[in-house]
Amino acid sequence: MTAAARPAALAAYAAVTAAYWAFMLSDGALRMLVLLHFDTLGFSPIQIAWLFLGYEIAGVATNFYAGWLALRFGLTTTLYAGLGLQVVALIALTRLDPNWSIAVSVGFVMLAQALSGVAKDLTKMSSKSAVKLLAPPSQGGLFRWVAVLTGSKNAVKGAGFFLGAALLGDFGFHASIWAMAIALAATLVAAASFMPAGLPRGRKGTKFGEIFAKDPRINRLSAARMFLFGARDVWFVVGIPIYFEAALSDGTPAGHRLAFFLVGAFMAVWVVAYGAVQAAAPRLLNAAGRSEREISALAARWVLVLTAIPFALAAAALAAPAPAPWLTLTLVAGLLAFGFVFAVNSSVHSYLILAFTSSERVTMDVGFYYMSNAAGRLIGTLLSGLSYQLGGLPLCLATAGTLAGLSWLVVRRLGD
Repeated sequence: MTAAARPAALAAYAAVTAAYWAFMLSDGALRMLVLLHFDTLGFSPIQIAWLFLGYEIAGVATNFYAGWLALRFGLTTTLYAGLGLQVVALIALTRLDPNWSIAVSVGFVMLAQALSGVAKDLTKMSSKSAVKLLAPPSQGGLFRWVAVLTGSKNAVKGAGFFLGAALLGDFGFHASIWAMAIALAATLVAAASFMPAGLPRGRKGTKFGEIFAKDPRINRLSAARMFLFGARDVWFVVGIPIYFEAALSDGTPAGHRLAFFLVGAFMAVWVVAYGAVQAAAPRLLNAAGRSEREISALAARWVLVLTAIPFALAAAALAAPAPAPWLTLTLVAGLLAFGFVFAVNSSVHSYLILAFTSSERVTMDVGFYYMSNAAGRLIGTLLSGLSYQLGGLPLCLATAGTLAGLSWLVVRRLGD
């Protein structure tokens, strides 16, 4: 990258990052709003998990096509489409009627969440692909730029978890959704008005068959990513929030409100800390002095450490006959440790997918990779409600450990 081109690349990177931040703030807030609102309405863990399945299924399908769409129509087009679809999804949720039956309510929210899932993965693919094209070619430059984007995004999403819980407690479900829709619509207008040049436009004649990755390293990394994110979402989506809400609430309206804030605060702190570790990962791993093969080996070592944590927490949960203060404190400490190790793993994966791909195939390979990421979230979401309902917190955490172990089995051959 020449000195003359660098300011334009930085401006484009800043604009993409700002749009991505706004989206992820709304995404995190919406998740907590839906989760806690339907928990107070008496929905079971499996029913709540179903509310998010549309989001995850749409993510798998979207990522399958997203890379081709970006190459065909341009990265700014897919970025704006993601922001716009999220506004539509939010407005749709304002039509939710509390007098509907459970079946109708679940179906309606699943469809709205599916639209939000399409929006999220169009925005995510566009932002991550832009880093490959805009990052400086200096040693370690790509890892630094992708770590900053990913880490800051997760910090913002964590703030969204707290925002969603706070909005629900203070203003209720419908007013909160309207406020988010208006704010994100303003972000879309600003992004379209001020986005500088620097991102590639669409290329006619792009073949749909180019979607599939041909590099075995990308296929292995994608499979490892699927199991890695499944391991997180098994406890993250339904199990732990529902457990904490029950453990911290005394059953009164004031008690529920306090529990909302505490659950939202924990989820926010977890994701913000996770994002901070992601951003610091290049320095923690001394990535500038390591080869791709060495960083690939680190991915296997760190996920092996990750596997042990949920199994240890599952054993602690088995030892507690009922929600106990010591168990709550143990879970908080253990899940923060899980977040630290998980963040390093995730950051390494985010770097490796961009290191393995070429500039010509970046949207295709990133879309394929995040299709596996979305598949992992789908598996984790489904197993979260199912495992918690069948075996409570111990089974939920043990399932997370099993999925992390499967990620290790795949990723340990990445450096071959």
